[in-house]
Amino acid sequence: MFRFTLFNVGHGFCAYATTPGTANILFDCGYDTDLDFYPSRYFKDRQIAEVSDLIISHFDQDHIANLVLLRASVHFGSISRNPSVPVAFIRREKEAIGQLKAAMESALDMHEHWTAPIVNPPDYGGVTLTTFWNRYPSFTDMNNLSLVTFLAFDGCCIVIPGDLESEGWNALLKVERFRQCLRQTTIFIASHHGRNAGYCEDVFNYCHPHLILLSDKQIVHDSQEHDYAKHSSGVVWPGEGTRRVLTTRSDGHIMIEKQLGQQALVTKKVVL
Repeated sequence: MFRFTLFNVGHGFCAYATTPGTANILFDCGYDTDLDFYPSRYFKDRQIAEVSDLIISHFDQDHIANLVLLRASVHFGSISRNPSVPVAFIRREKEAIGQLKAAMESALDMHEHWTAPIVNPPDYGGVTLTTFWNRYPSFTDMNNLSLVTFLAFDGCCIVIPGDLESEGWNALLKVERFRQCLRQTTIFIASHHGRNAGYCEDVFNYCHPHLILLSDKQIVHDSQEHDYAKHSSGVVWPGEGTRRVLTTRSDGHIMIEKQLGQQALVTKKVVL
């Protein structure tokens, strides 16, 4: 079975996928003290000591906050990130805004030194992982340098775009392979926690998802002033009618399960 869980980490991001093969994948590692949820504790409680691939969408604190504790207890087989972004550039940017914390130092260490090819690639059991990014210095802001990942299995395709903003979306839309992946997308995770800056209406000329997910806490910025729901065909929930948008702040942890040859099952308020 393929399983993807979008964790409720407030205004941050963390998701975890297990595959029909031996591979498991962690997407970012934000946490939330108010919710008392930490990826490191999740893995420790389940005695998960190996993660095949850590995908860092971009180098912002709310996406890598739990990395130090994770590296102390979990072995990562590989790291995926935007390879074009220089370590020195990130360091200067983070020092300038006072965000060069222990987690960021750990992320920069991995970014700089984890460059060797994978000797024994994990078995994804039919799951495909496709990544795209804008190159530095064509872009010099962290959000538009986000790694965009498409995770697909048997007709179910999830896009995880980090904090990509409209300018970055438009640059990637010039790439035919990127547009093709959008056409195959069934679950769309809204960029930048649903903020207006991450919304690009032209994306939905190609992408017609069944469901849109947001990872965010209470609306404290300019989230959801646009209408993501109009771009989603919706999923029928027993006793609730059709849901087109789910948010971690309202629906808790959200899990997607997919058996080969069967429809994907989406569950909200998952008890972990």
